[in-house]
Amino acid sequence: MKTRALGKSGFEVSEIGLGCWQLGNDFGPVEDEEATKILQTATGEGIHFFDTADVYGGGLSEERIGQWRKTLSKPPIIATKVGRNGELYPNGYSKVKVKQSLQASAKRLGVEAIDLAQLHCVPRDVLFSGDILAWMEDLKQEGVIKHFGASVEMLDEAMFCCEHAELASLQILFNVFRQDAVDSLLPLAEKNDVGIIVRLPLASGLLTGKMGLNHTFNAHDHRSYNKDGAAFHVGETFNGIPFEKGVALVEALKEKLPEDQNILDVSLRWILDQPQVSSIIAGASRSSQVMRNAAASNLPPLSKELHSLLADFYRAEVRNEIRGGI
Repeated sequence: MKTRALGKSGFEVSEIGLGCWQLGNDFGPVEDEEATKILQTATGEGIHFFDTADVYGGGLSEERIGQWRKTLSKPPIIATKVGRNGELYPNGYSKVKVKQSLQASAKRLGVEAIDLAQLHCVPRDVLFSGDILAWMEDLKQEGVIKHFGASVEMLDEAMFCCEHAELASLQILFNVFRQDAVDSLLPLAEKNDVGIIVRLPLASGLLTGKMGLNHTFNAHDHRSYNKDGAAFHVGETFNGIPFEKGVALVEALKEKLPEDQNILDVSLRWILDQPQVSSIIAGASRSSQVMRNAAASNLPPLSKELHSLLADFYRAEVRNEIRGGI
């Protein structure tokens, strides 16, 4: 597993990380044994960057990571998020409450200070006021957290955060079906030494190429209850694209790819071909998925011709289908 710098944090993180939303049972039940197996498989594949949040399973994901962390001789880098629990979201934000939330996360994770604390898609007015970023800077100085970043929905939010001098990372929606950051955000992130953490690299599984129109999802899976944005931002589910349209787009793209190219591999490698990306936090509900995702680190870069094909397809076929803004 290759590693990359995470912005100005000084951390070297695995190119493929593990997104731990599933470990909170928010996609359907994952038993303790399987959760541990997923984490162990990740470390076995060279993954040492893990992303979670206090609201994943109401703290269950953090607790599972914390218990597993105790068994390791060399702890991994663990990022968590703050800002979406009921004490804070949508209008209860204060420095005291943010600090208390982070201290509770640290306790569940079994750490004295959180490696990377990320604002968790906080409301736009809260973010743009600037106060919450100043609070994070203060909490870093107090030793509650080692570094801070922001997980955002929209590119204008990312651009705003990127200008903060102490910001170490940005977590964004970014994949072959959402490419705008290539020209707008990534150059600024590189200039300001901000690491890019990519979530939804496979557009909620669409870009695995394995989903058909008859595919069904567990009732607890956001791909069932949030497919049209009923619970939270529509962009977090299938990239904001209606499921049926997404399946059709994937099939159309598969027809255009060279015969020796798999859409899952192409999708992950395309992200890694962007030098500003620090890590892809691919989620997994089975250990076999972890191994499959980790293999992308050893794939060769895509050809210029294939990059051009993907860019043209996005602009012509995909971009106008994204709901909720970019």
